[in-house]
This record gives sequence, C-alpha cells and structure tokens, in this order.
Amino acid sequence: MTADPETGIWQGRYVWVTVGAVALIFLAAIQSLAVTTVMPVVSADLDGQRLYAVAFAGTLATSVIGMVAVGAWCDRGGVLAPLSTSVGLFVIGLLVAGFAPDMPVLVVGRLIQGLGTGGQTVALYVVVARVYPGAMHGRVFAAFSAAWVVPSLIGPFLAGAVTEFLHWRWVFLGVAALTVAAFGMVVARLHGLPLHTDEPATGRVAPRLACAVAVAAGALGLSLAGEFGGWAWAAVAASIVVIGLASRPLLPTGTLMAARGLPSVVLMRGLIAGALFGAEIYVPYLLIDGYGFSPTWAGLGLTAAAIAWAAAADVQGRFGDRIGNTRITLIGTALLVAALVVAAATALLAWHPAVLIAGWGLAGGGMGLMYPRLTVLTLAYSTPQNQGFNSSALSISDSIGSASSIAILGLVFTALVGTDAGFPAVFAIAGVLALAALVPGLRLGHAHEGSRSTAPRPGAPTARRPRRRAPPRSRARA
Repeated sequence: MTADPETGIWQGRYVWVTVGAVALIFLAAIQSLAVTTVMPVVSADLDGQRLYAVAFAGTLATSVIGMVAVGAWCDRGGVLAPLSTSVGLFVIGLLVAGFAPDMPVLVVGRLIQGLGTGGQTVALYVVVARVYPGAMHGRVFAAFSAAWVVPSLIGPFLAGAVTEFLHWRWVFLGVAALTVAAFGMVVARLHGLPLHTDEPATGRVAPRLACAVAVAAGALGLSLAGEFGGWAWAAVAASIVVIGLASRPLLPTGTLMAARGLPSVVLMRGLIAGALFGAEIYVPYLLIDGYGFSPTWAGLGLTAAAIAWAAAADVQGRFGDRIGNTRITLIGTALLVAALVVAAATALLAWHPAVLIAGWGLAGGGMGLMYPRLTVLTLAYSTPQNQGFNSSALSISDSIGSASSIAILGLVFTALVGTDAGFPAVFAIAGVLALAALVPGLRLGHAHEGSRSTAPRPGAPTARRPRRRAPPRSRARA
C-alpha cells in the first residue's frame, strides 16, 4: 500500500481503522492506569500484600505466550481472528478478577488477562503494518500514545473514585463491559480490509510456544521467589537463567548481546519498560502508604506522566526523523533517569508529594519519545513475512523486562518492609536499569523509517539472523 499525501490517518480509507485501533488502546490504557491505582486497596481488602507484585508480573508473564501465539498466527494469515481471540481472553480475565473472592483467584484472572493483552498488542501492530504505509507509522503510534491522554486525565481519578464510593470490583467489571461494546464496533470496521499477507510464513510454531511457556514460568517463578524463604535468591537466579535461555528463540539473534539494529531496538524496549513499569506501581503505593492519600487522589500521581507521554509521543511522531534516534535515546533516557532520581529522593527525604507527582511527569516525557520510536524502527526493519515475529519480539522484550523488574523490585521491597529504605531502593534500582538502556540505545541504527513501505528493504537483516554489518545510515537523520 502506497502513501497518499492527501490522506491522513484520520481520513479516507484509514479513518475507521484508526478509530477502532485507538479505541482498543484507550481501553487498555484505562485498565492499566486503573489497576495500578487501585491495587494497593485490592491487596489490602483481599489480604494479599505478598502477592502485590505477582498481580502485575503475572499478567506480563502470560502475555508472552499470547504474543508468540498471535505473532505466529498473524504471520500465517489474517489478523481479525487472532485479534478477536485476544480481546475475548482479555474480557474473561477481567471478569474473573472482578468476581475474585480472594487474592489467588484475582491473580488467576490477571494471568488470563495477560494472554489477551499480549495477543492484542501484537495484532494491532500487525494491523498498522498491513494497512498503513510506512510514512504513516510514526503518526499512528503517536495516536496510540495520545489515546492515553483522556485515560490519564480521568482514569486514575475515576478508578480511585469508583473504589472509594462503590467498590474496586467495578474497576475490572466496568472495563470488561466497555471492551465488549467497543470491540463490536471494531469488528465491523475491520471486515473487508486487506489484513492478510500474500506470502504467509511457514515453519514450526510448537517450539516457540514451548519457549514462551518456559519464559512465563520463569517470570512467575521470579515473582514468587519470596515464598521460598532462605532459598529466595537461589530461586531468583534459577528463574533468570530459565528466562534467558528460553527467550533467545523468541527474540532476534543478538538481542541479549545488543547487536546493532533490530536486536538493540528490541533489547532497549525491555530495559526502559522494566525501569518505568517496575517503579511506577510504587508511585500510588507511596502516596497512599507514605502520605495518606485516598485512592481517588493517589491516582493523580500517574496523570502528569501519562499526559507528558502523549505530548512527547506527538513530538516524536511529527519530528522523530529530524531529531534522530541517537538524540531521542539520550533525551528520553535522561528524562527517565531524572524522574527516578526525584522519586527516590522524595521517598528518602520525605519531600512534598507534589515533587514526586511533578517529577514523575519527566518519566512520561522520556517514554513518550522512546517507546513509539522503537515500534516504528521495528516495523521499518521488518518484512511482510516477519512482521508478526518482530512485533511479538518487541512486545515480548517489553513484558520480560517489566515482569522481571517488577518481580525483583517486589522482592527488594518486601525484604525492606518495616524500614524507610523500601521505596528509595526500588526507585534507585530502576534508575540503574534505565541507564543500562543507553548501551543498546546508541546502537539502534537506521532502517529508513518514515520513508519505507512494508516491502523488504534491500540488504535488510532478517528477523532471526541479522547481518553482521550495520544497515546503511540515513545521513539526513543521523
């Protein structure tokens, strides 16, 4: 599909695809921000403080299975069936969590929800790759990020209000009902669009699914390591080994070594996701536990970051090619690290909570620059035959990084319960992880993003065996 300079993503043949995809992103944003806001109350109500981190990490762990399954499914045909299945699992998981009588059942619901969330993310990426020309990808992903603006304004506050004046169960059940209603519109709009690939991929899927299950098991083992008492850190080490070995076939060759190009794109996504999401779940926790905020007002701690994320994503969508990947990496990482330093200092020195809320906005700005840019680069390095694999690899790295970070920070936080070092420690460790993202971030290269279509680029690396030589640089964007 070639670009029409007179048509934007909100016009012509693209408008209803954009509306449907953004609606799903919008609901995912509502769910993510709402659960992060109310989970401290949920864990207290269900006496599940020890499973607090697991409720987040478990969802991310099982999302890896959904990503691999849907990525392979998309590479072999269309997108509508895998997207529908993913949304169905997402809704079922929300219903189980909403009706959960205790914390273990709620965690089970979150595990089911993760299967759907992971698959939905990959399916939407493939929709973008197959419907929009390459020149529009930056604007589409900027729209995805902008879909967080309204949820960031009303989501945390509304979730807190629902929890405070009704019940936290409606946070899950309400999102489930809205998802069913929205997806009815999305299905109608996607029918008849060219979502199939003309050259379906071949190859065995079972080995990759087995690896995905092993990664999920390792991530769950990591998040539950605290239950092993004196053997906790041995369980951590064993889980990390399992995750490292099982994830290799699911990622582009050279990812763990930060090879130049697509492997570094995928690795950087995992590192920055781990840094942000591993720390973010403790922002409302700190506001409630340390400053006595109600759930309604604690949710506002995430608002500044979400708005900054959307604004920065819009800047990236408009000027990303002009700014260049290196500058985006340096600016984005600096903002993320600064936010984590401010959060750690606030917790350690008992600064005014307004400092924490405002400082956390810097994290959103950094992620808004980097996050959609890495997605654009992934599609630019892809061909129609491996869009599903590469999209799933990007999301898998995202989930592995987040789940591992949440699990490890949860262990550290639990070990420091009763001291004043818990919150400063998790923010400081996340800051070190953000700095580590500079290693792959300075090796992203260029794939003529923003100007190429989804057709293969001559000399482009394959998904699993990238060439040793770096892809040609675009001097105008270097």
